[in-house]
Amino acid sequence: MKNVCLLLSLLAASWTVHAQRPSIKRANQLFAQKSYAEAAKMYQTLGQSQEVLQNLADSYYYNSEMKLARTPYTGLFTHFKDSLKPEVYFRYAQALKGVKDYAKADEIMGEYLGYAVDTKKFISNLNRLVPYNYEIQLMNQSSRTGDFGIAYYGDKVVFSSYRNRKNPIYEWNNQPYLDLYQAEVSKDKKLINIQPFSEAINTKTHESNATFTSDGKTMYFSRTNEKRVQIGEELIATVKLFKAELVDGEWANITELPFSSDLYSTQHPALNPDNSRLYFSSDMPGSLGSFDIFYVDILEFGYGEPVHLDKTINTVHREQFPFVGEEETLYFASDGHEGMGGLDIFVSKIFDGVYSKPLNLGETINSEMDDFGYLLNEKDDTGYFASNRTGYDNLYAFTRTENERQFTVEGYVIDKISKNLLPGTTVTLFDDNDNLISQMVVGEDAKYVFNTEPNKTYALEGHRDFYIPTVEFFTTNDDGNITFNIELAIESYDDAEDIVVTKDDGYIYIELENIYFDFNKYDIKPEAERILDVLVDLLNKYPRMEIQLGAHTDNRASDLYNLHLSHNRAAATLEYLVKNGIDRKRLRSKGFGEHFPLVNCGDNCTEEEHSINRRCEFLILK
Repeated sequence: MKNVCLLLSLLAASWTVHAQRPSIKRANQLFAQKSYAEAAKMYQTLGQSQEVLQNLADSYYYNSEMKLARTPYTGLFTHFKDSLKPEVYFRYAQALKGVKDYAKADEIMGEYLGYAVDTKKFISNLNRLVPYNYEIQLMNQSSRTGDFGIAYYGDKVVFSSYRNRKNPIYEWNNQPYLDLYQAEVSKDKKLINIQPFSEAINTKTHESNATFTSDGKTMYFSRTNEKRVQIGEELIATVKLFKAELVDGEWANITELPFSSDLYSTQHPALNPDNSRLYFSSDMPGSLGSFDIFYVDILEFGYGEPVHLDKTINTVHREQFPFVGEEETLYFASDGHEGMGGLDIFVSKIFDGVYSKPLNLGETINSEMDDFGYLLNEKDDTGYFASNRTGYDNLYAFTRTENERQFTVEGYVIDKISKNLLPGTTVTLFDDNDNLISQMVVGEDAKYVFNTEPNKTYALEGHRDFYIPTVEFFTTNDDGNITFNIELAIESYDDAEDIVVTKDDGYIYIELENIYFDFNKYDIKPEAERILDVLVDLLNKYPRMEIQLGAHTDNRASDLYNLHLSHNRAAATLEYLVKNGIDRKRLRSKGFGEHFPLVNCGDNCTEEEHSINRRCEFLILK
């Protein structure tokens, strides 16, 4: 009998060893089941094929183990780069950011995006851009508790954690399933008196990310579906949103929200201050990519339809963990907007019902890893957030202080038509009362930079000789934009007006019908008035244009006489323009006599040739 038992034990041990023997098939099964921790262990023993390297790297990536993900991604890009999908570029760049290899990360991200990326410069710019700096501290004695998703709950807080080691193990990361906990926060910002939340809420599956109404009588939270469903080629347990009500001190009436589904996830609920709207993240139909931010209006007897926060907020990557502060200011986490690595926390203010371009909160709160779950008490500028910067999800407390920011406007001056740079252009900054704030002449790079102040309106003017002054208006709204890039495209008179031409001599003229004078006279005739009125209109249209009025005669008198006559004709033309409202300072008159004929016919000129030479020309000086 002992021999039989020994044999059975040996057979069982042999079967166990065989069952766990690494194979690409078994590793792929674990990967497909999202058992990434176990899959990674197996892939490590299976060589360096493209499939193994990618799945190994992705297994680490999905568990935010960027240091481990970097090596297989590097091998993948070294040997198989030409056959990789674009999303692999994105993940590799994020893994590189996760170890602060920004130079290589920018190179890979630049290939993915199609334009240059400079993370160090981005972070440097943020230091003068962000409205607040953050002082942060860890809220737990241990950094391995897996806490995140914190919410205010009266004078306590409620948060998500996998600290309950009695819970089943989640194969994704080999950690226990999540539960909700409640705790107090000590004066030194530590979590104390930590207790499991209501047993009616916590179940054998994941519960996380609670949010409570102002009166504390209603809560919304995330819960993972108990069953997996087939979505495409994957079996997935989606996350759903639930509502619970406080009845006689107990949480009851737990109901699934009607816009949750077995086919997509809805998670990370957040109420706005007046509890009229519920924000959440989801990959429901209509999403741009992985997860997007949505909201629903909370009605008297139900909910409105989910509303997508469009492309200003959402990207093809992850937007999650919304929080809504005063004046509907939105805070959220994203790895789709430019950041320092992984999820970063962003803010977007609302103007006329439209959210502004999100602003990264900067390196005093964001890290090269995931930072998310922002929660703010605006009365005392304190709050909480979560980060896995130590390798585990942990809660941090913060105090924010105002950052002295310097707003700027900068850009280049170019020709509107040719797009060429225009060095030497004068650029002037005016305030909203037309007071001159600053002025500069741009150098060879045609670039200008001015300091401005927040929440003010400015006018920016570009002007150079022979060009139409161009004015651009902008407002330094405190909406996440601190450096305003405005390209000043100015247009030459020649391009803008048909009657303005550049002639072979290189000068720019206004071409009008010829002005005729009676023989030996310089009075402006009615026919000439009609032509000069066109010039008056042009000068009124361009109040900085200055011109020279040049009069020419034929050669049928003495040189001195013709000089005197042409001078009087030019002067008479100038006086007509002044009489019609043109500032004398903008005008020059000059008589050229017979010295510059258009037809050099000498003493044998016909009447037609004399009339061609007897003319008035309008040269643009500036």
